[in-house]
Amino acid sequence: MDELTYQIAWTCLYPTRLRTIKQWLEQYGSASAAWERLEEEGKATALERAQQEREWIDKHGISTYFYQDDNYPYRLRECIDAPILLYGKGHLRVNEGKMLSIVGTRQASERCKSLVRQLVLDLKEMVPDLTIISGLAYGIDVAAHRAAIEAGLPTWIIPAHGLDRIYPTLHRDVAVQALEKGGILTEYISGTEPEKLHFVARNRIVAGLADAVLVAESKQRGGSLITAKMARDYDRDLFAFPGRPSDDSMTGCNMLIRDQKAQLIENAQDLVNAMQWEPISQPIQTSIFTMPEDITAEQKKLLELLQESEDGIHVNLLVMETQRPYSEVAADLMMLDMMGVVKSLPGGVYRMKV
Repeated sequence: MDELTYQIAWTCLYPTRLRTIKQWLEQYGSASAAWERLEEEGKATALERAQQEREWIDKHGISTYFYQDDNYPYRLRECIDAPILLYGKGHLRVNEGKMLSIVGTRQASERCKSLVRQLVLDLKEMVPDLTIISGLAYGIDVAAHRAAIEAGLPTWIIPAHGLDRIYPTLHRDVAVQALEKGGILTEYISGTEPEKLHFVARNRIVAGLADAVLVAESKQRGGSLITAKMARDYDRDLFAFPGRPSDDSMTGCNMLIRDQKAQLIENAQDLVNAMQWEPISQPIQTSIFTMPEDITAEQKKLLELLQESEDGIHVNLLVMETQRPYSEVAADLMMLDMMGVVKSLPGGVYRMKV
């Protein structure tokens, strides 16, 4: 029995006890080693279900992302309640480019759907390495996916169920088109129904995967504001479209802006400016860069890694590449920033200065 089967088994046995699973895995090093030491009623049943899921994964070409593995989305790994295991379908380049989640009410106005469409189309020209993330729900969600598909940008669907179904079924065509350049990513095994609590839980993935979250339209209460709170808890940049005071469907957005929880944006340029996203068509001229003399070997290694990327590298990836403690890498990056050779970008990303 392979390691993936045991990883699945843990999530079958404890579907909501993420911290418990992580404690076991950290103590024993792997899912299989921890499983052997576990004494729990229902253990055999969970393992049997995991074996069934393992066969289903192989049959349908599903990709998996375990939170201890290098292919796991590094942005999501930062979140304390990140899923143990993710299942994906499509072309999911989870650690490449920039990520924007767009959320909003299911009863979206034509005005806001039009704003979302124009925003995404403009972002395609300004930030062509962007991925649009949402949940495929009616209203703003599906408008964001459709705009990304129209623009030729990858779009990721984060459902509240397993990969054996599409909900709502009316949006199946959008899901199929999303698979061409993006895909579908979920923490739920096949057979999982789209229950109410699953929608709330999936919102943390929508927030955690992104560099920034945009609330395009929202009433004073709703799932979009839950996602917004999660985004703030994860230290993600949060944005909102403004609305008229008399517009009930925009009271949530206006409240976020009023309480200084979200930045007001009206168009793509506002978002790009706020995020300090520079067009990838303007590459850094690394060939004329002169390595500073008074730096340590560790700092030199960081600069060499950063020279290989025009868009910058997240600090967590630098930690993985150098196999050094986070605190030491962060301290060296701060020193290099003070020396004027690297630039700190929103979301924990660093890049070379021109």
